[in-house]
Parts: sequence; C-alpha cells; structure tokens
Amino acid sequence: MGRPVVGIIGNSHLLNDRYPVHSGGTMNSAAIAEVAGCLPLLIPTDPAFVRVEELLEICDGFLLTGGRPNVHPSEYGHAETPAHGAFDRGRDAITLPLVRACVARGQPFLGICRGFQEVNVAMGGTLHPEIRELPGRMNHRMPPEGTLEEAFALRHLVRLAPGGVFAGLFGAHEVMTNTLHGQGIDRPGSRIVIEGWAEDGTPEAIRVAEAPGFTLSVQWHPEWRAAEDPVSRPLFAAFGAAVADYAGARR
Repeated sequence: MGRPVVGIIGNSHLLNDRYPVHSGGTMNSAAIAEVAGCLPLLIPTDPAFVRVEELLEICDGFLLTGGRPNVHPSEYGHAETPAHGAFDRGRDAITLPLVRACVARGQPFLGICRGFQEVNVAMGGTLHPEIRELPGRMNHRMPPEGTLEEAFALRHLVRLAPGGVFAGLFGAHEVMTNTLHGQGIDRPGSRIVIEGWAEDGTPEAIRVAEAPGFTLSVQWHPEWRAAEDPVSRPLFAAFGAAVADYAGARR
C-alpha cells in the first residue's frame, strides 16, 4: 500500500506576467513528503477543472497553503476595497466548501496563512484586510526586500492557550514563528477556537470545535524548513499521522 495522499491547494498566477499557471511552493511538498510522510499531490484549484467531491475521494487529507491572492470579501459579506488586494475566485470556490466538507467528514486538513483565513471564512468568520492599520498591531507582512532566509526568519512570539491542543502538541506555552501576512481574523467563525495569539493580539492558531478530524490551522508559515524547526516538525508529523489514520480507516 502506498503513502497516504495529501492534496496541496495550488494558487493561480501568471508566469512571466503572461502564462497562466497553477503552482505550489516546493517547501510545501517537502514538508508533506519528508515530515508528514505522505504523497504530495498538487491540485489545480479551480471548479473548471476539479470538483470538491472528486478531491475528497482521491485525497486522504489537504494542505491549505498560503498564497498572495486573498479570499474575496463577498464570501464573508464585506465590500471589496483596494486594501483587499488580489483575488483567486477559483480557489475560493473550491476551498471554502472543501473545508466545510472535511469538517463534517472528519477528513484532515492543515491550514497555513491564507489557508488559516479560509478556514475562518468557511466557518462563517470575517477577515480584516490590513491588520497593520489596526491600533496597537505590528506589521506582519513579508519584508519587501532581502533573502528567502530573511523573509522566513522567526519574528515574533505566539502565546498558546494553556491546556489547549497546540500547547500539548508543542509542549510549550509560547513559540517563536515567522510572519508573512497582511490580513487577519476579524470575527472568528462559528466553532472556531483561537488557541494562539501574537504579542499584539493577532490570532495565530485555530481549530474547529467538536470536529471529528484534524482541523489545526496557523497564520504563520511552518513549511519553511519544516524538518528542522522544533515547532513545524511536530505540527506536520501530527498532521501526517492523522492523514494516515484517516486513509487506513477508509481503506
């Protein structure tokens, strides 16, 4: 029997500003293959090509990746503004119902950055388009210049809820993380439990209450050097174990 399959949510963009592609970061595939122990399968996330029902049958779990385009604000009842930035409506159309289906079925997913935000929206929550504009908040965006190492460097503490799932997983009450996002949770969705906060109060770690499967999501990017990082490694290992359990149960 082969490895459990993790569908990696792809992003749409233009290569060389003219050739349309669906892509996924190599570090996402590395984290799934090397730490989670699963087969990474890149998904062209657009209803023109795939259906949620097909993905649920083919994949054992899903990695909801980060991405430059943001969830369209109409998905949570807000008007579009310039602050909301670029969008990927095809991804919205797949990931939001996919999250809800996974929650209901107990099918594992791990949300990262935009994926974290998608989980909140899928469960009825809202997003703030530019959290650095809020009083007392820091700038969580990726530095505009510098190396990849500098962009993904650890930049702030995340305080974890005592006795929570994340604190138990990491064996700590606080962890250091990177930060590369502009948007953030405004109002938590139904059943969204916030278990981690940045020093400025920005939600950083969530799960879905009373869900039968793995529903952990983080606002930072744990895929960066996941095999080496003491926070990333247990997160991806736990996700991989959940995916393997789900695959075994249905096979």
